[in-house]
Amino acid sequence: MRWATDALDDVRRQTWNAARCSGQVRHARQLKRARYALWKAPENLTARQRGHLAQIQRTNRTLYRAYLLAEQLREVFRHRGRPALLLLQAWLSWARRCRTPSFIELARRIAKHRGQIEATLIHGLSNALVGSVDTRIRLLTRLAFGFRSPEALIGLAMLKLGGYCPPLPGRASLTHG
Repeated sequence: MRWATDALDDVRRQTWNAARCSGQVRHARQLKRARYALWKAPENLTARQRGHLAQIQRTNRTLYRAYLLAEQLREVFRHRGRPALLLLQAWLSWARRCRTPSFIELARRIAKHRGQIEATLIHGLSNALVGSVDTRIRLLTRLAFGFRSPEALIGLAMLKLGGYCPPLPGRASLTHG
């Protein structure tokens, strides 16, 4: 979804620059204010943000089409299994024909990584957990700066991330048996 948001923002920025350069100050200001409305999921929009989107729908077909493409991709990731794969195929077909360079490039990028994306859609696999653990280990590495051996960092990581809780001195162990 990050890629889609970036592509949508690229289209918004190009539209804003075109409006600004052609002297349409009011339209450019409306586009600038609509930034967060374009990024948010439809169910989280405020009434004011819905108004911004309605204005974009009336005045700028290219930007509104880009918004719909991004939202349709969000819908792909809300499903799992075969329905998600069919939605992804339909989305790729639409994105390739949309005549918006940012989304055509996004479709190429998604097609390039389609195997990993399909694994996520079918099995729910993602690298989010690995990324989260990696970030926490990097933080621990900064905390462990100055330790004399890597075993100290490994021990700290095991304590912090591994769920191991050794008994404290002078206190009874919580395990029975």
